Amino acid sequence: MKKNMGNLDRAIRIIIAIILGILIFTGKVSGTLAWILGIISVVFLITSIIGWCSLYALLGISTTKKEAK
Repeated sequence: MKKNMGNLDRAIRIIIAIILGILIFTGKVSGTLAWILGIISVVFLITSIIGWCSLYALLGISTTKKEAK
């Protein structure tokens, strides 16, 4: 699996995942919305860690820097 996420993209996703987690665990968000945001948070964390996003792959998007030849 070739990485298709750049460092900035990965950092932004981690920050968003942390913010969503804080909102959920402090009780600011609850119910169905909390479950949805929790799933999104986990997906963002996993994709940030591995550096590959299936939606990006499906759409042919890559935020990695191009290597000079």
